Amino acid sequence: MTTEQLLSRIALALGIGLLIGLERGWKSRDAAAGSRAAGIRTFALSGLLGGVVASLASATGSPAGAGLVLGFGFTVFAAVIAVFEREANRDSDSFSATTVIAAMLTFMLGGYAVLGDTRVAAAAAVAATGILAARQDIHALVARITWPELRSVLVLLAMTFIILPIVPDTTIGPFGGVNPRQVWLIAIVLAGVSFLGYAAVKLFGAERGVLLAGLAGGLVSSTAVTVSSAKRAAAGEGAPHLLAASVAAASAVSFARVAIVVGVINAPLLLFVGPALAAATLVAAGFALVSIYRQGDSKEGKAMEFENPFSFWPVVGFAIFLAAVMVLGRAIGEAFGSGGALVGAIGIGLADVDAVTISMAKLAPDPLSAAGAGTAILAAVASNTAAKLAIGAGVGGGRFAAEVAVLTLTCWLVAGAALWGTLALGPG
Repeated sequence: MTTEQLLSRIALALGIGLLIGLERGWKSRDAAAGSRAAGIRTFALSGLLGGVVASLASATGSPAGAGLVLGFGFTVFAAVIAVFEREANRDSDSFSATTVIAAMLTFMLGGYAVLGDTRVAAAAAVAATGILAARQDIHALVARITWPELRSVLVLLAMTFIILPIVPDTTIGPFGGVNPRQVWLIAIVLAGVSFLGYAAVKLFGAERGVLLAGLAGGLVSSTAVTVSSAKRAAAGEGAPHLLAASVAAASAVSFARVAIVVGVINAPLLLFVGPALAAATLVAAGFALVSIYRQGDSKEGKAMEFENPFSFWPVVGFAIFLAAVMVLGRAIGEAFGSGGALVGAIGIGLADVDAVTISMAKLAPDPLSAAGAGTAILAAVASNTAAKLAIGAGVGGGRFAAEVAVLTLTCWLVAGAALWGTLALGPG
């Protein structure tokens, strides 16, 4: 290491100390002089000290000697900081180890800036400063979060960082089989999207109106939005056209979600299904907006609430079901071609459009053509929409049923026209 390189690394160590010390100094800026155990100057010197100790360790030329120098320097530094912070805690009648840990981290990052990757050292310093600065926000979040929400987060993290690494990354099963790792990863993504939808309702509040609840509910479950709106319409808890607007908003999000999933898994297939899905999305969104603007003096009624939709066993069941659907879809596709896949998609789409979307997107262009897989996806969307809206209209009845019927027929007609245009204008 040249002198210039060493000086730049020492400067980075000093900068790390200044960055973390700036946050610590700002936090205790109102404290009287001499009442703080560690402020901006102490942290700046701590980072610089870590860099100097690391330079001395590197100069020994021996791994054992370097380890002894670093270990001794860190031990002495940590002991001194701990003693002074203990006295500061006693004087202020507080109980916190944050400053001690932050100082130890500053020392170590200063040392790593000299001996390791400067980019990692700088990034770690920024992350540490951000965590320290977000103290109030983090504490407020912990105070507001419920046990089911925390449990869902832990389950999602376990699925991602514990289970996913050990899931086999090989194809198994008949008819080309499925890759368990890919299936599990897709299940994680869908579960994460569902939880984000729930978090949106939690953050913004369902009381802000049926439109917001419909938009958020479209991420969680558009079927749940339809059933809930139908029950409210039947009970007279809200204006039928506003409740139908909630269904339209959820449907628009659901259509857009299908397009996003197709684009992520099989981008070329989006050229076939994209126009029809975009048309249906625009129609549903327009229906919702028009219904909101013509609400007049009608009463919205009670706001909708969503339960936490994410738990471990439903995700496991969905992953297993998804694998079975993928194998079945591949078998039908290989045996009967596009026609068989279309029939299967319509039937399965009545229960779950995501499984059909994912499996068909992965089957194109082999063994299914883009047109065959795309038509199957659109058929599944149509059958799923028909099932959800038929249930909602049957439960809600009256004007709500009429509004939902208009929404459904308009989406079908416009999407069908867009599909016809795609087939007519597309190559081949």
